[in-house]
Amino acid sequence: MEDPTMTFSRRTLATAAGLLAASGLTLAAFAAEARADAIPGQPAPAFTGQTANGQEISLSDFAGQTVVLEWTNHGCPYVQRHYQGNMQALQTRAADEGTVWIQVISSAPGEQGHVEGPDALRINAERGSAPAWTILDPDGVIGRAYDARTTPHMYVIDGEGVLQYAGGIDDQPRPRDGDPEATPFVAMALDAVAAGETPDPAATAPYGCSVKYKG
Repeated sequence: MEDPTMTFSRRTLATAAGLLAASGLTLAAFAAEARADAIPGQPAPAFTGQTANGQEISLSDFAGQTVVLEWTNHGCPYVQRHYQGNMQALQTRAADEGTVWIQVISSAPGEQGHVEGPDALRINAERGSAPAWTILDPDGVIGRAYDARTTPHMYVIDGEGVLQYAGGIDDQPRPRDGDPEATPFVAMALDAVAAGETPDPAATAPYGCSVKYKG
């Protein structure tokens, strides 16, 4: 005999799917929208995390300052390309302007890019990187709150705690001879926020390696 609970579940799902189909949505799209909390123009998701040097910091600690979040994985070729000078230059500019640059490492234990605090600090020192902080997020709590999907995946938050930009560092995932000069989306967003303006674009498609989340 069929379990009546299962019958109810299937009917409920069928009804929901029908309603979504009628509204032009899909179950997958509905689920994606439900988890997308980091929306440009809206308050940035709050977080607290453990840094590579053992301190605990929260986004609220930097109220009044512009904050850049950079998802990173030192083993990712896209990250390595930007750490040939581009990322360090952006970090230096941010520091000069009083912007707080926070790296986030969401690679889970056993996955590519996972590091403990001392290794994260050593890698940054070896490549001349100087973020204000590096947060270790092995459970992916912060990464999922921001729907961080790639390394690098970049976010710019203004001093009021509003997410002003989310997306790629630029528009050139595969630079080749003859490709046009990259459009520097993060630099443009920092310019706009410094001027009290809304970045244009405020959201772009990130590119790079997938974030190696737990599970």
